[in-house]
Amino acid sequence: MRILLLGKNGQLGWELQRALAPLGELSSLDYPEIDLAKPDDLCRAVQQKKPQVLINAAAYTQVDRAESEPEIAMQVNAAAPGALAECARTIGAVFVHYSTDYVFDGRAGQPYREEDPPNPLSVYGRSKLAGEQAVAETGGDYLIFRTSWVYSLRRDSFVRKVLSWSRQNPALHVVADQIGGPTWARMLAEASALLLVQGVPHNLDWVRERRGLYHLAGAGATSRLEWARAILELDPDPAAQVCRELLPAATSDFPTPAIRPLFSALDCSRFETTFGLRLPPWQEALRLAMDPGGSFER
Repeated sequence: MRILLLGKNGQLGWELQRALAPLGELSSLDYPEIDLAKPDDLCRAVQQKKPQVLINAAAYTQVDRAESEPEIAMQVNAAAPGALAECARTIGAVFVHYSTDYVFDGRAGQPYREEDPPNPLSVYGRSKLAGEQAVAETGGDYLIFRTSWVYSLRRDSFVRKVLSWSRQNPALHVVADQIGGPTWARMLAEASALLLVQGVPHNLDWVRERRGLYHLAGAGATSRLEWARAILELDPDPAAQVCRELLPAATSDFPTPAIRPLFSALDCSRFETTFGLRLPPWQEALRLAMDPGGSFER
């Protein structure tokens, strides 16, 4: 299988390199080798590699900065995925793309399903939704995975921030009114690779028959406060903590340029039924990620 991965240096892209390597011939690119703000260059890179699977793990992820840079966010998160999906269609490749729970407004009060109407509250959310729509409109063989609260231990993420804060502050105020599903980037990458493996004996036709939009995130839901509590409990170097108290806060206590959905848990049953795979409970994935004798990445 020939695979072209875009966004190799991001927290998901780095994990995808590891997970996809055993599947065949893997080429991985990132900026400045590719520039998502230049669709023509993207298409040339795709046509040169002629992949059977094109995976886009690159995105504009600065949620707050997007409010003041809407044109760039739309170019990278909407126009570029549409161009990539069209390039994939013209060469007969399967296109894999990742989206976000921020396409929802957080008012549902129960885990979102794929058919629930999106209503993004931020430029970032609107740009990612526009990307989903651009990909779907090409009519090619695509898989879009909406995920949530992605973290890794090697790049900036909520987990690393909490660990850093705990070494500097005797008390931490963490929002208790944002609910979502923490997703370890490694699990997301491995699930992506496993479903592609299932398509190998059938020349990817098995995957093509299952084209569409899916929710794929860590099982279960929690608040950022409880997630932070679990992070500190699993800290592989607890002696470094000076934090002695976690205090609940409201989202309104920390004003930001972009509005976040207060409830963005995702119902992943369609993915589980279709591919026979599921991500483990977020608590179990976090335990594995933080294991000082195993996966913890310093």
